[in-house]
Amino acid sequence: MQIAIIPARFNSKRIKKKNIKFFLKKPIIYYPIKEALKSKLFDKVFVSTDSKDIAKISKKLGAEIPFIRERKLSGDKVTTVEVVKDAIKKIENNYEFTSICCIYPTSCFVTAKDLIQSFNLFKKNKKSFIISATEYSHPPQRGFFFKDKLLRKFIKNNSKKNTQNYDQIYHDAGQFYWGSKTKWLKCKNFFEKKTKAYIFSNNNVQDIDTINDWKIAELKFKDLNEKK
Repeated sequence: MQIAIIPARFNSKRIKKKNIKFFLKKPIIYYPIKEALKSKLFDKVFVSTDSKDIAKISKKLGAEIPFIRERKLSGDKVTTVEVVKDAIKKIENNYEFTSICCIYPTSCFVTAKDLIQSFNLFKKNKKSFIISATEYSHPPQRGFFFKDKLLRKFIKNNSKKNTQNYDQIYHDAGQFYWGSKTKWLKCKNFFEKKTKAYIFSNNNVQDIDTINDWKIAELKFKDLNEKK
């Protein structure tokens, strides 16, 4: 049994009510919920939130809210791994599942096809994580590179190192993470020697940390959908 967990806290530093702010006439969390359900990969799509407003909206969109997350697990320093572990412990007595995909609530570019293809990669690599990654569009300060989609090495750019020595340098695209229940409960982070990547084009990824990022994401989203 596969489940999806979407961690959606209420507070956000730079964009007020970011996870339910309207993105092209829909709450942004609508997009990952819709695509997760459309993929038909998941027996359940859960939203972990500390907000009754987010819970209400998510439930209307087809997700399930088995609990309201404690506020102490919604701070800026709380990690995604901590939130997923908490969700697992809250629901494991009522649901049987072996695989989990954590999808971020602002992953508006993720499609059902992406989820299906990344799951197929995960099925061949269940001993570790599948992360979403994208290539740097400029010389990076930090990054990592893959060989045969397998994480090989982290790099740190400085005056003594030429990053052009590596064919392609990637960073975490912050879209989703696949892992087994066992792996989620044991891990501290996603980056291990056996971690593999599902690669996104730069056109299909946009960090959304500021209002300007938000506007850029809307333009990119419109452009992508007009080309379909």
